[in-house]
Amino acid sequence: MPQKTIQGSEKLGKQIRSRRVELGLTIEEAASRAGVGTKTWCRYESGASIRQDKYRGICRTLNWHSFPDQGEENDPLFSVAECRTHEAWSEFLENRFGPAAALSFAAGSDILYDHIAEEMEALSSMPAGTHIGQLGFSWLKDILPEQFLPYYDYEFLYRMKCALCRLTACAKNHLPMTAHSVLEELLIFFCSEEASALIEISGGISGIEDKDGEAYTDWVFDLFGDEDILTFLYSDIYLSSDHSYHFSHWDEQNFFMDETLCP
Repeated sequence: MPQKTIQGSEKLGKQIRSRRVELGLTIEEAASRAGVGTKTWCRYESGASIRQDKYRGICRTLNWHSFPDQGEENDPLFSVAECRTHEAWSEFLENRFGPAAALSFAAGSDILYDHIAEEMEALSSMPAGTHIGQLGFSWLKDILPEQFLPYYDYEFLYRMKCALCRLTACAKNHLPMTAHSVLEELLIFFCSEEASALIEISGGISGIEDKDGEAYTDWVFDLFGDEDILTFLYSDIYLSSDHSYHFSHWDEQNFFMDETLCP
């Protein structure tokens, strides 16, 4: 899926630089917090265009709600017709939950894959056993369940990447997108959440009516048949090692085993 961009300008570049200096951040610190490279941040300050999946990271880094003078009426819309060509477009999701579900998985999988790849690269230069909580900045630390933070090392991120690739292969090959493990549930949930934020920034999806963003998120729990990942992983409940949602069981094929497995 072509990455949508926000048009850069000399004015916006100066505003980004001025705000960074005002907050007392070096270029390296700002880039790390935004989840981009130092050279990329320098290009932003020079007025280069900005990929929309990086928008939230930049705003968070600079404590902005949105870019200065950015008018919502000028924001580009996602197009269903455009996104149907994406390799992770799922006809299964489209037919069962509507085009907004298929689009949100396709767009979200791109964003999530980038996050995983960037943090794998950061961990690859650090001692074995280093986890994402020890990085200068980590997107994944903000979204993964807090209880198991020390386990999120390079090997785990590699497993995440492989599982995400399996799910995108299911979408590409028109197979059911049923989650068979906790890790797959989490990945689908993350794709939906990341895409929902990006779609909101972009002004919605062309041709789809939506009430309060429901079309982009509710399908996930309809697909799972429950909200157990929220109940057990995001509700400050301590999980013992024998609990099915404990980290040690995330890769186990536990759910919906009566349906066709993804390859």
